[in-house]
Parts: sequence; C-alpha cells; structure tokens
Amino acid sequence: MKKDKAVKIIQAALRKGRKTLSEYEAKQVLAAYDIPVSREVLVKDKARLDAALGKIGFPLVMKGCSADIAHKTEKGLIHVDIRTVTEARKAFRDIMAGLEGFDGGALIQEMIKGRRELVMGLTRDPQFGPCVMFGLGGIFTEILRDVSFRRAPLTLRDAREMMQDIKGRKILDAVRGMEAADADTLAQMLINLGQIGLDFDSVMEIDLNPVILSGAKPVVVDALMVLAG
Repeated sequence: MKKDKAVKIIQAALRKGRKTLSEYEAKQVLAAYDIPVSREVLVKDKARLDAALGKIGFPLVMKGCSADIAHKTEKGLIHVDIRTVTEARKAFRDIMAGLEGFDGGALIQEMIKGRRELVMGLTRDPQFGPCVMFGLGGIFTEILRDVSFRRAPLTLRDAREMMQDIKGRKILDAVRGMEAADADTLAQMLINLGQIGLDFDSVMEIDLNPVILSGAKPVVVDALMVLAG
C-alpha cells in the first residue's frame, strides 16, 4: 500500500530522534495520501545532476533540502527559474556549499507557474486534536491571516465550507482570465491532510505553503512536517 511508505518515512525519522522531515520526505508522505505535489528529484552527488535535470526539464527550481534547515530562503538555498545546464550546475555548487555540515542534498523541482497561492496545514490542538487549516498563501499568509479551521476527520461538506469561510474566497473563482480552482481536488486534499493527523499521533504540524493553482490544478510546492520530539 502507498501509505506504508509514509509509515516507513515517519518511523525512520522518529528512530533518529528527528523533529522534522525534510521537504522531500514530507512530500513523499503527502503523495502517499494522494495529495498532489511538485515533480522533483533529490540529488546529493554531482554525477547524478544531469540525469535529474533531464528528468525534470527546464525551467526548474533548485533548493537545498535538509531536515535540519527549515528556512531555506534566508540561507540562500533557493534558486528559481533556472533555464540552462550551466545555471543549474552553478546553483548546485552554491547549494551544496551552503549545506556543508548538514545532511542533505539539492532538490531539483519543476517550476510550477500560477498567480494564485494558497496555504493548507494541520496543527494538533491539546483539546481538539488534529485540526486542518486552509487560507490565502504566499506572502499573504502572515499579512492577512485569512484562514479557516476544522477539526479532523473532515467530511466533504466540512472541506467545502472551509474554502468558503475565508474572506478571499473569490480567488478560487474564475477571475481575470484564470479558470476556477478545482474545488473537488482542494476538498480532498484537506480531507486527506486531516487523515494524516489521525493516522500519525507523532505528526504535530504540517505547513503547505504555497499551494499554487496551476490553472485549475492545485500543487503543493513547499512542505514542512513537524514531529513529536
């Protein structure tokens, strides 16, 4: 079963005493729960870089990926809109130099294009247990704090109500030449996020930001998963 992979990833991290999963690991857990994530390859060895570039294709994004580093932007570990092999090789050298002393590699990721960004997540409340969050993403997450919450497990009705609860709900509609968001997929993503929280008591927090609408299709571009210490 696909979910067995999620069990192995989380249990392996816990055995090592880790408090977080790497972005790559977190997305593997999400994918095991049918949550759409960006196509990507983790590369730790320069010899494997060109094959990864061929698999993902240009333009692409390259990120430093380590469970020990949560804030990649501040450390200069994110390079976007890479369009040539030469640019990619330089970005890889820079990222691996920045990761010196950490266990990790470079995440070679397809560049998802879309003007609308959402946020999804899960938090474990001491009283209510796992609660799912949905709202406006990207830079607006902290500025506007336009989010809604529901306690897991979520029904389809719960998930759809969450999307309508935010003030910026019209971002999901057909607007300015952009098609309406795939509400069915968004709802199922929220339901499945709640299920991860129910299946794993050790998962304390999930932060998916941004979830980019590529046309109508939502895709998780960045993911953080915090474990019980």
